[in-house]
Amino acid sequence: MRHAIRLVAVLVLAVLCLQLWFAGRILLMRWVAPQSTSFQRSEALRLLKEKQQVAWAQQWVDDDQLPRTLKRAVIASEDDTFAQHGGVDWDALKGAWKKNEKAQARAQARGKGVAKVIGGSTITQQLAKNLFLSGERTLLRKGQELAITLTLEALLSKDRILEIYLNSVEWGEGLFGAQAAARHYFHTDAARLGTFEAARLAVMLPAPKRFERQPASPYVIGRAGLIVGRMTGAQLP
Repeated sequence: MRHAIRLVAVLVLAVLCLQLWFAGRILLMRWVAPQSTSFQRSEALRLLKEKQQVAWAQQWVDDDQLPRTLKRAVIASEDDTFAQHGGVDWDALKGAWKKNEKAQARAQARGKGVAKVIGGSTITQQLAKNLFLSGERTLLRKGQELAITLTLEALLSKDRILEIYLNSVEWGEGLFGAQAAARHYFHTDAARLGTFEAARLAVMLPAPKRFERQPASPYVIGRAGLIVGRMTGAQLP
């Protein structure tokens, strides 16, 4: 019994130390931009293994150089309650859960196995995962994602969270951040993105590697038009 109690105590202490480490890293981000994310490092390793080279594009731009058009487009497309929630949009998660259950039931009825998973993650949750975690889908990883998400919201402003997200999110293979995306797709700086250009970039975020093959496909253009219509109602932090 004593051995079991000691083991539990050690595990609790290890988990606490890990959370403090995450908190320290996040607190530092108030003043210092992260040099890379866990997702970026895993992508660099993958490219090196598969292609023996790492084609990479990323350039940090400060918040005042990120256009309001892009911020509104990304919020409208990815997380329309970003300015209000505390890191997790529980209604969106519940809706995604129900859609996934229905999709899974239809897939099983058709004998197609596992259905495509629909996400309900907020911008803060996406940032938490990209900064520190792997892409595996387990309850343990989701629990850690939640803890990091709440820590991000507690220690950083919404403006800073959005700034880090837009500078580190993937927009294609080896392509990260708004500046690199603006240069690659539109041959301009992020600060000069127009409304429709910003909407097109926002549409690509759920599946950038797929959409980069046809960044002006009918789906992207049509979806971007819908995002433009929603941008005026997107509340900035």
